[in-house]
Amino acid sequence: MPSYKAPVDDTLFLLNDVLNIQRFGNLEGFADASPDLTGQILGEAGKLCEEVLAPLNASGDANGCKRHPDGSVTTPAGFKSAFEAYAGGGWIGLSAPPEYGGQGLPYSLTMVMSEFASSANMAFAMYPGLTQGALAALLTHGSPEQKKLYAPPMIEGRWTGTMNLTEPQCGTDLGLLTTKAVPRGDGAYAITGQKIFISAGEHDLSENIIHLVLARLEGAPAGVKGISLFIVPKVLVNADGSLGQRNGVSCGSIEEKMGIHGNATCVMNYDGATGYLIGEANRGLNAMFVMMNEARLGVAMQGLAQSEVAYQNALAYAKERLQGRALTGPKYPEKKADPIIVHPDVRRMLLEIKAFNEAARALALSAALDSDIAHRSGDPAARQAADDRLGLLTPVLKGMLTDVGFENAVKAQQVFGGHGYIREWGMEQFVRDARIAMIYEGANGIQALDLVGRKLPREGGRAIMAFFKEGAELLGGHSANEAMKPFVAPAQAALADLQKASMWLMQNAMAKPDNAGAASYDYMHLLGRVALALMWVKIAAAALEKQVREPETAALMEAKLTTARFYMERMLPETSLRLARIVSGADTMMSLAPEMF
Repeated sequence: MPSYKAPVDDTLFLLNDVLNIQRFGNLEGFADASPDLTGQILGEAGKLCEEVLAPLNASGDANGCKRHPDGSVTTPAGFKSAFEAYAGGGWIGLSAPPEYGGQGLPYSLTMVMSEFASSANMAFAMYPGLTQGALAALLTHGSPEQKKLYAPPMIEGRWTGTMNLTEPQCGTDLGLLTTKAVPRGDGAYAITGQKIFISAGEHDLSENIIHLVLARLEGAPAGVKGISLFIVPKVLVNADGSLGQRNGVSCGSIEEKMGIHGNATCVMNYDGATGYLIGEANRGLNAMFVMMNEARLGVAMQGLAQSEVAYQNALAYAKERLQGRALTGPKYPEKKADPIIVHPDVRRMLLEIKAFNEAARALALSAALDSDIAHRSGDPAARQAADDRLGLLTPVLKGMLTDVGFENAVKAQQVFGGHGYIREWGMEQFVRDARIAMIYEGANGIQALDLVGRKLPREGGRAIMAFFKEGAELLGGHSANEAMKPFVAPAQAALADLQKASMWLMQNAMAKPDNAGAASYDYMHLLGRVALALMWVKIAAAALEKQVREPETAALMEAKLTTARFYMERMLPETSLRLARIVSGADTMMSLAPEMF
């Protein structure tokens, strides 16, 4: 059976020593997040995930969710009591506003819990994760009455939430959706249509499910400009907050899918269901994007989470599995063979995963801090800068972390050899579960197009230019330190590759859009590799400082420095490959006629 240990100490090192969250003490909620309290919160989060969620992961996968003839759905054994423990601990509302029952703590801590829970049990973690996304949209665009009615029980976990976008005939192109909304004359609307791939669409974990549904009003403009967003409760809610009649929404079936079997991915049928408009009519995508952006960051954490739990199990196996002898002679002569961790190729796989995980965690937490700044700072310039960084990096985080997270789950499976292909070891579940994160909330090719087509040129390239400036200042600030040169010099070369790629796109993408499309995926990963390199520079600087300040941590910090050097030497050179692909253009790619494929 696979195991999981929440990386509490590494996360605290990143928050306290690398990102220095104490400097944000003037922001709402941060004053309460002292190092001691943060340590206690992360410790309790890890305990819940290790002891309650992780033991249900394999059984939840094996048994899955079940739909009954009346349309109801039951989750795997143990999920309901685990959800009660999760909700009862206040984890859903960790960062939600206190006026609605939340704790008001930094969003960064919610992102930490998202990683821990997704590593322990990705399918389970989607239930509270989707609820938090629905809450974000509701709190941003809902009316005061809607917030007061729906937010407290969702924060409490008595009610959960979903997002309903996709239909059989439309995925990414939401302008094709046909679900309709007809005014009833009493302020409500009749919602009719079918949605597919709806995660957590029906289940037995909560007494009500609040669906956020995209639909088109009669006479609305064609395309995405005519889409509105509606609250459609599973059970209608009375004015006093009590539950009324069952609404006209039901689960038609559960999708038979590759992984995340413990989450009910439903076909949802809306038969004149009562719905309530959120925000302005025909501005539904604007409201839904709040939830989608939150979801994209959550999905990025899923990629990291599966990479982390797969790594932990591969590492444990590599230390125990005896196979052959080290190329330089026996390392454990008293044993019949050496453990496979002595072999360079096994170390290559493990270090590639480890070097990614630690920097990706730092990058994701840095993005979460940007979200906190963008929403809580009283300084308009600071809010703008944080929002720019977050906007630029969100598609990179979603695309790169899920792509590499899946690759790393496969690498970890490879460490097991044939045992990795056998279900009882658990590695094949990590691979199957990780695969969906590359697809939903916008397939990763769409993330890359969003980055190159929208985020790069936005406001005259303000965000990417700020990224270049911040990167140059970071590297320049450490360039005189001899101990930092193994990290600074490679990062400078990679940043130069990114600048060349960006310049090429500026010169070649506008006149020929296919050049942007052909370059977008490589550009996303190029930017991602550079962002991870800058995180490793920050980690290395903090590790060197901590070695001096706290000598008892010297060995642990030296391990981080070695991992940073590995990233710079073995993984960061990929930026030159990505650059070469980008500047090759689109001519060859687009020249082959479809019938010749």
